[in-house]
Amino acid sequence: MEKLKSKEFWEAAAARALWTVCETFLGVAGSATLIEQINWKIVISSAAVAGLISIVKSIMKGLPEVDA
Repeated sequence: MEKLKSKEFWEAAAARALWTVCETFLGVAGSATLIEQINWKIVISSAAVAGLISIVKSIMKGLPEVDA
């Protein structure tokens, strides 16, 4: 668990999580036909959960760009 003390690890994990949040946000929001049909609570909560999962996955599996 030495990687959890590394600034490089947390920067890479945050970058991956942010990318995942943006992809999820666009995917869920983009599934509505009209902008008025977007359920913003679902969009934001889905994006937040995806970001959290990304961080947990980075901790559990590691990051190839840092581990290399």
